Amino acid sequence: MWNYNFYVYITTNPIKTALYIEVTNDLSRRLFEHTENKGNKSTYAGKYYCHNLIYYEHFTNINHAIEREKEIKKWSRKKKIDLIASINPTWRFLNQEISE
Repeated sequence: MWNYNFYVYITTNPIKTALYIEVTNDLSRRLFEHTENKGNKSTYAGKYYCHNLIYYEHFTNINHAIEREKEIKKWSRKKKIDLIASINPTWRFLNQEISE
């Protein structure tokens, strides 16, 4: 049996005003790409400097990850904030933990 890893994650900008929600199979690589892309006005994450990880969920099935991403994206901002606060109440940036 193959061990697949997929992540639904939320990043924010340094002042914690913008939220970016996405799915990836390599969270460490994607965070690096977001950091390298900051300030790039052709992407939402780049334009709004959303390179700070504040929330993620792990999945082994890509379909489940995509379904969860779509679900969260439809939520109100308050519900997204409540989700983040459920595991990261201070919105501590988690990038360093992922890249270790």
